[in-house]
Amino acid sequence: MTRAALLLVGDLATAEDVVQDAFFGLYRGWRRLRDPAKAAAYLRAAVMNGSRSALRSRGAARKRDGAMQMLHDLPARSAEAAAIASEEQRDALAAVARLPRRQREVLVLRYYLGLADNEIAEALRISRGTVSSTCSRALSVLTRELKEEE
Repeated sequence: MTRAALLLVGDLATAEDVVQDAFFGLYRGWRRLRDPAKAAAYLRAAVMNGSRSALRSRGAARKRDGAMQMLHDLPARSAEAAAIASEEQRDALAAVARLPRRQREVLVLRYYLGLADNEIAEALRISRGTVSSTCSRALSVLTRELKEEE
């Protein structure tokens, strides 16, 4: 969950806070949870909502400071890992970071967490058709951008 939040918010400290808040919310509301098997779905939705909130609160500061670019680099485990990270991966992560929020969320849930369309729809509270069309548009944009950079 932390790595998924990291892909959405762009920094590890905020991602950890978002996930911690989601787990705390689950703990606090455990008695109200009718089906414990849905705890993972609750966490995914809470992480998505928490990530959105973090980005919204950052938005005003970013506009004020004029710093609109945010790269979603994965944290390096060591100096060697940072040096080995490929240029293609950095380009792909930068392209994903430029996508609209909803497209980023769908891609993270589908390709990073491996969720099915119906699970993504439930987590984001959108229709299954919207998941498919959003993913398709996002992949088209990424394909076009990455080909242009070659």
